[in-house]
Amino acid sequence: MYNGIIVDDAMVMRLRLAEILGKEFKIVDMAGDGVEALASYRHFRPDFVTLDISMPIKNGIEVLQELLFNFPDAKVVMVSAVGQKQIIFEALGLGAKDFIIKPFEPARVLIAIKRLFS
Repeated sequence: MYNGIIVDDAMVMRLRLAEILGKEFKIVDMAGDGVEALASYRHFRPDFVTLDISMPIKNGIEVLQELLFNFPDAKVVMVSAVGQKQIIFEALGLGAKDFIIKPFEPARVLIAIKRLFS
C-alpha cells in the first residue's frame, strides 16, 4: 500500500482528503503549513504528497521547489481552489505530477493519486 502526506492549512480539507484517500492509501501524516510539510517529508519519505497552493509561512510553490530540489523523485499532486489556473500551470511546469481542485470530487482525487503509480 502506498503512503502519503496531506498538506493544507485548513484542517477540514486535510480531514476530507484523508477520508477520501484513506480507503486506498495509508496517510502517514498531515501538515498545516509548508515548514511542517518539509519536515514531515524528510521524516516519513512518503510515496506521494498532496500539497495545497495557498498556505502560510511557505506557500505550495515554495514547498514544491524545495521538495523537488532535495528529493527529485517526490510525487506531488497540487491542491488548488477554483480560479488558480496560472499557479497550477506554474506548479506543473516546476514538476508537480497533477492537481486536484477544491471542492474535492472523490473519484478525481483517487484517479490523480493512482496515476502516480501507473
